[in-house]
Amino acid sequence: MIARLEGILRTRDLQSVLLDVGGVGYEIEVPLSTLASLPEAGAPVVLFTHLVVREDAHTLFGFLRSRDRDLFRRLIRVNGIGARLALAMLSTMAADELAGHITGGNVAALTRVPGIGKRTAERVVLELGERLTELGFGAAAGGDAGTPARGIEREAAAALEALGYRAADAERMLAAVRGQAETTEALVRLALRATLRS
Repeated sequence: MIARLEGILRTRDLQSVLLDVGGVGYEIEVPLSTLASLPEAGAPVVLFTHLVVREDAHTLFGFLRSRDRDLFRRLIRVNGIGARLALAMLSTMAADELAGHITGGNVAALTRVPGIGKRTAERVVLELGERLTELGFGAAAGGDAGTPARGIEREAAAALEALGYRAADAERMLAAVRGQAETTEALVRLALRATLRS
């Protein structure tokens, strides 16, 4: 099992990064929350990783914090949640927010993740709700109704900046698609598509 990699960040795109570790390039799939926090290409990076081995592929998933990886590992133990869906959940919302919705039993918030229906969300809450406190995650704090949308926009802006866009350009791109998506990943994709069309 490859649990941790330390190396030089070479390239990144919306779904993965290339990490040079002693001359060996590791392609690692990362959630948008990790992508948004990565330094510029050429900088040293430490990623906590989880290796998924299937008959047709070996895929590395990486996270900046070990507890984000621990949450990912808990998610993929839930029946019906594979590695890609768990990564989508951690791309849609930050780990603390996601865990807060799970421990708080907020099924409606979990169904905002593409691919998560009500039954799957209920299963996640049932199987993980109380166990996530072991990882140091607590219930989500209350907030005003506008908070989730602003949080999504902030994460989307950070992800666009991580892809090389200037802050002003990222804000302009997001303003053009404001209110058209309910998840960070969907908002970033819409903003990129709109830019390519213009």
